[in-house]
Amino acid sequence: MENFKTSADVLFILLGAIMILAMHAGFAFLELGTVRRKNQINALVKILADFSVSTLAYFFIGYGVAYGVHFFSGAETLAQKSGYELTKFFFLLTFAAAIPAIVSGGIAERARFGPQLAATVFLVGFIYPFFEGIAWNQAFGIQAWLKASFGEEFHDFAGSVVVHAVGGWVALAAVLLLGARRGRYNKDGGISAHPPSSIPFLALGAWILMVGWFGFNVMSAQTLDKVSGLVAMNSLMAMVGGTLAALVAGKNDPGFVHNGPLAGLVAICAGSDLMHPLGALITGAVAGGLFVVMFTLTQNRWKIDDVLGVWPLHGLCGAWGGIAAGIFGAKAPGGLGGVAFMSQLAGTLLGIAVAFGGGLLVYGLLKQFVGIRLDAEEEFNGADLTIHKISASAERETLW
Repeated sequence: MENFKTSADVLFILLGAIMILAMHAGFAFLELGTVRRKNQINALVKILADFSVSTLAYFFIGYGVAYGVHFFSGAETLAQKSGYELTKFFFLLTFAAAIPAIVSGGIAERARFGPQLAATVFLVGFIYPFFEGIAWNQAFGIQAWLKASFGEEFHDFAGSVVVHAVGGWVALAAVLLLGARRGRYNKDGGISAHPPSSIPFLALGAWILMVGWFGFNVMSAQTLDKVSGLVAMNSLMAMVGGTLAALVAGKNDPGFVHNGPLAGLVAICAGSDLMHPLGALITGAVAGGLFVVMFTLTQNRWKIDDVLGVWPLHGLCGAWGGIAAGIFGAKAPGGLGGVAFMSQLAGTLLGIAVAFGGGLLVYGLLKQFVGIRLDAEEEFNGADLTIHKISASAERETLW
């Protein structure tokens, strides 16, 4: 029975890893549909290349930073317990690789390819696992201090803060250092529209992410005996709440409608194992409305050219999710308890500080020493022709 349980756990977490791997296709198509046509190929190649670089960075550096585990032993040793530790690495890697995938959407259409891959090494090798170890592996005694101070540790079941807020706040640092796309904001204060190239591809990306998210959340139990239908139900309710709130607040705009469920799912990750479904519905609805309001402010009033709105979507909704776990996860509003509001607030603020500071450090150094932005002509021609020497559609070439 023990062997059967171990094998079942390997299969369980492997299926979760595969579902989250599929989410990276969602990241790719969400970006492809949102950017202009001359940058579509770059969106696809960037996500795949970033995932591959993330794998090496996390294998050789990041996993050891977070958990003190390495794989520099014989295959006979690694294959023990049906290779569960290897499959667990694969699962947690897909979380880590989400950081550059999130950043990619913010810096789209004007970022250089090579420096972004270099940034991925530092983000996945050092910045992300530093906070991951604090939140999920008791690093530096911070969780123990929070428990002693406020009665409970910082709780983030599936990564509202550890993954999404961290990715979103790193992206904000990168976007600020990179600057807006040329022609996006005029000197007289006007705003030039850069409409999405394909709403169907944007919607496809959102749907792939929604489906994969149930692996992201439910399989965060990591073993079959800890799986909870409550997590699935809460994920569903938050997704629906985010969708409907974005539908109303966004006045039926399809971009908002398809990002609304993602906002809800970002927010529910932290407390999905604790909340009552009605608490999850409220959490998701607040996130959907928050995304619409803050995306509009960011783009139109503050003139921060975050192409996919990854700071509002992941950075702010992820932070809201960390705090919401401390509100709706408590017993008073119907949650399971075992969570403290002050611990949630402190852990969330720490994640933001690590992410934004780390993002400024990584992208600031790259900007200083190698440059992170395409020049004016390259940006005008588009990242597809400039970097990959091919366009997404061959109409011009086939006319002759």
